[in-house]
Amino acid sequence: MTDATTELAIRTATEADLPAIVAMLADDPLGATRESPDDLAPYVRAFKHINDDPNQRLMVAVREDRVVGTLQLTIVPGLSRKGASRSIIEGVRVHADERGSGLGTRFIEWAIEQSRLENCQLVQLTSDVTRVDAHRFYERLGFTASHVGFKLQL
Repeated sequence: MTDATTELAIRTATEADLPAIVAMLADDPLGATRESPDDLAPYVRAFKHINDDPNQRLMVAVREDRVVGTLQLTIVPGLSRKGASRSIIEGVRVHADERGSGLGTRFIEWAIEQSRLENCQLVQLTSDVTRVDAHRFYERLGFTASHVGFKLQL
């Protein structure tokens, strides 16, 4: 585990960050079955699409010039809730060396603050049902499991 007092920067991801981001996406039982760190081409295409969308923020946390965390924040304008915008936090990953350092808390708090700055009325996220530790983490930060989510694989 890294010393939490070492300076941490949260910044917009660059294409050069993709190998580190993809490695973190692949570094768990779910990601290991669906990510391909050896083939960055699809990630480069996705990065360019995300980067061109003003409602998307692909972020990295950097400590000592090393990418140690990532998340994607999406701002979604909507009609419900009297025209309220909401944000969606997606793809949250913290490098194994950083888990337990407080980085995850700081990163989510950053995303919540950015959502406030964007005048969002709601922050939402999904977490795979098998990620029980992540569920406890989000609940400690004030999130509630208020909805049932559905996905359709295409």
